[in-house]
Amino acid sequence: MSSIESNIKSEYKNVAVFGQGFVGLPLALSFAFRGCNVLGIDVIQGLVDDINNGITYHTESFDGKSIQEILKEQIDLGRYRATTDTAYAMKNCNNIIVTVGIPIRNGEHDLSDLLSCISEIGKNLKREDLVVIRSTVIPGTTEERILPILEMESGMKAGEDFYLAYSSERIAEGRAFEEFAYMPTVVAGINDESAKRAKELLSIVCKTDVIVASDMKVVETAKVFENVQRDVNIAMVQEFARFTEALGIDIYEVIKVANTHKRVNLLTPGPGVGGYCIPNAYYYLEPKAEELRVNLDILKLARLKNSDIPNVIVSMLEGELLKLGKKIETSRVGVLGIAMKDYSNDDRISPPIEIIKILLEKGARVFAYDPVVPTKYDFKVDSIEEAVEEKDAILILAKQKGYDRFNEEIVNKIKKGTVIFDTRNIISEKKEDLKARGMFVITI
Repeated sequence: MSSIESNIKSEYKNVAVFGQGFVGLPLALSFAFRGCNVLGIDVIQGLVDDINNGITYHTESFDGKSIQEILKEQIDLGRYRATTDTAYAMKNCNNIIVTVGIPIRNGEHDLSDLLSCISEIGKNLKREDLVVIRSTVIPGTTEERILPILEMESGMKAGEDFYLAYSSERIAEGRAFEEFAYMPTVVAGINDESAKRAKELLSIVCKTDVIVASDMKVVETAKVFENVQRDVNIAMVQEFARFTEALGIDIYEVIKVANTHKRVNLLTPGPGVGGYCIPNAYYYLEPKAEELRVNLDILKLARLKNSDIPNVIVSMLEGELLKLGKKIETSRVGVLGIAMKDYSNDDRISPPIEIIKILLEKGARVFAYDPVVPTKYDFKVDSIEEAVEEKDAILILAKQKGYDRFNEEIVNKIKKGTVIFDTRNIISEKKEDLKARGMFVITI
């Protein structure tokens, strides 16, 4: 663990981080274990109580310590505490970082949580406070929506009485601590002094470049573009997968060969695009594009293609079962992994969950195992045995430790004639062996 840094300026010692989820908690702890006094604010009392009792289900780690160890250590040292009390946090902190998200519901963005948070911050804002927005937003939001609320509620002027900046969050879940520290951070402010102060604050955690851009809209837009380009690339590789399946060759081998070209970096296909960032990114661009009368047809098509992948997966499985004289509505289907990506406990916008919903709607009985995701579901089982024994089909949808490689012990639990649908390239080395044992293997 990094040692306490004694050279932190006094004006940056007290930090409030609003939102204590997958971004906010590791960010708050990153400031705490570097010597800041940190309050983590969240509106969910149960979450706050759990955190203050050292309980979190996140799978992050840093410098050989789990997030649970880091959390307990910082609580015991008195450098971190969670609270629901905005007024208390604002009274005791002069650096405010906002990580509250903008959910997308039925293709429409919902700013209400973020703007409600901003309103409460504005009501308690003090002179010389610094507010840094780290939420992913529709380009223009900080200047057009957040700034007016802060000024109206506080009766003060941004850039003169208080300081306002935007800095994009660029982490991948599972690597949050490392990427907060070693991923270049980009920031812009409402004026030069706001940008300067935000850079100094963020440099406490970021140990590589902190880049100051010319305009907050530049940073807001760059963040959304970063996510949208991955959405487009994933849609492209899914079409490549359909092509290689029809051609009768292995998509993973094709990608491996193609990526030997120094200017090519193809992603790998999977069961869909999950999590809070990539699936939502297009919908952060769309409202501003409509306002500006800009056409985003390619990006929209990619998003629609990716949102349909769970239906494609179920159709492929259904077709394979029909070849064996089985119907999906009478099948017992085991599922390994319900997280939105490998080695994660996050099941928000999770393709595996969407696939399971489609299977259940078609009448299949589903037995899903994921040892890390804490959410309770009626279809969840407590052991890998319950997920793989006596099943008509097994879907591998997300890797977790314990079954990220199919060992002999797992294979011996699977009955002859089972369809194994591997979307995570776990069983490639055992494919021929499984076929020889009378199993039917398909991959994506």
